[in-house]
Amino acid sequence: MRFIRRRKRLLGALLLSTAALIAGSAAARAAATQVTVNIRADQPGAVINPNVYGQFAEHLGTGIYEGVWVGEKSAIPNTNGYRNDVVDALKNLKVPVVRWPGGCFADEYHWRDGIGPREKRPVKVNTHWGGVPETNEFGTHEFMAFAEMIGAKVYISGNVGSGSVQEMADWMEYMTSDTVSTLANERRKNGRDKPWDVHYFGIGNETWGCGGNMTPEWYANLFRQYATYVKAPRGHRPTIIASGGNGDETLWAEVLTKNVKRDMDAISHHYYTLPTGKWPKKGKSIGFPESEWISTFAQTLRIDGFISRNVEVLEKNDPQGKIAFYVDEWGTWYDPEPGREPGFLWQHNTLRDALVAGLNFNVFHRHAKRVQMTNIAQMVNVLQAMILTEGPKMALTPTYHVFQMYIPFQGATHLPAEITTPEYQLDDATVPAVSVSAARDTSGKLQLALVNLDPNREAVVTTRVTGAAATQAQGRVLTAKAMDARNTVDAPEAIYPVKISAERKGSTLVIRLPPKSVSVLRLQ
Repeated sequence: MRFIRRRKRLLGALLLSTAALIAGSAAARAAATQVTVNIRADQPGAVINPNVYGQFAEHLGTGIYEGVWVGEKSAIPNTNGYRNDVVDALKNLKVPVVRWPGGCFADEYHWRDGIGPREKRPVKVNTHWGGVPETNEFGTHEFMAFAEMIGAKVYISGNVGSGSVQEMADWMEYMTSDTVSTLANERRKNGRDKPWDVHYFGIGNETWGCGGNMTPEWYANLFRQYATYVKAPRGHRPTIIASGGNGDETLWAEVLTKNVKRDMDAISHHYYTLPTGKWPKKGKSIGFPESEWISTFAQTLRIDGFISRNVEVLEKNDPQGKIAFYVDEWGTWYDPEPGREPGFLWQHNTLRDALVAGLNFNVFHRHAKRVQMTNIAQMVNVLQAMILTEGPKMALTPTYHVFQMYIPFQGATHLPAEITTPEYQLDDATVPAVSVSAARDTSGKLQLALVNLDPNREAVVTTRVTGAAATQAQGRVLTAKAMDARNTVDAPEAIYPVKISAERKGSTLVIRLPPKSVSVLRLQ
């Protein structure tokens, strides 16, 4: 592939430039942040569900059309209409689950519009995202085939806002029935003989807002009604997700857990990182000051408290632990990019976004008992995307690289990591200088993730392991000179992870983290 060939050509230069960043000057070393970490391998916690690394693909901007689907007649290399480069990149990311078709789009999506011959499908208007035509060329069959191509499970968002119980029930039957019913035979006529497995099914989306502007009490009643009719063959019933709250809200979790006594397997929650914390003026995706660098991380770290408070509600009302907590929309959201359609939510993806991803993962790991799925918004060309495309060109973003670096944490067992770190402070904003997460992966190896938030100072991390032996550590680090370093379709490898290792000192391992970096190392 083209991006792999470029990677090989540039790897030597990247290693040299990153080595220089890590080495730093004598003055920088003298001012290095001193951090200690003790990994408690003798206190294993919950398993980190692979679905914590889930993705989200909404009919929004060029997220689906151009980003994933170009059609069989496109000059862009494709297989049955799916971009080869994007599919290959997503396979390499080991995507566990994809949420589709929204988002706000889900509650104006009527599944029958997206089945049958493509040339006969109705053209609608995407009223939520730019008022552009929605051709329905990419529908149920196309999404299911895409998920199979990249090896991911499916999370379908059902339409409660403008749909009906009957419509939702029919969709489930169409997808999952192995009978000779009219709907099952219609699926067969449209090219799919064997029923699909629908692994996860959401009853509505953001019902507090674009999904219907409901109260939690009203939605709880609707959930019970809709969930009753979401039927699938024995042994193939999907995990059913209720539409929950957002931000610092706990009311939705409280009302749902008190008023819904069956069929609810998980409650969703949404939170977006805004550098300023204010929707009217969120902040720029590039060319931002250090004050917005640190405020972005301060805003991101709020999610730890949001999850904790919602988990407290679940522990009180669901002590048996039957109901999971899904953060099925998260990521950065910046001001519209000048010269682009604001409704397409296209934004630059920089080193700052990579650190945001690492911070979120470290938080999600700590809550692995209840947080069983998260879905970053979004997969391609939208908000904090993994991949950017422009015509036939493609670039992998810094966020993509962090997702790939963290793959060993999928299915790993979380281990407590006691950290002593100074704070990184600027004006009135304060965050921990270093964030940490540790786990034992499925092969039995110890994995350590470290995020150095300070853009100016190296961090020297003295690491000790209690309950296991560790004499060496190797891994990869992602860093760059500029806070807004990024890959573009014309310079797709401006930032890329390279090797990092630890120095053994007695019974400890010393890891030198460059400023503004994400590192993942395997200890052995």
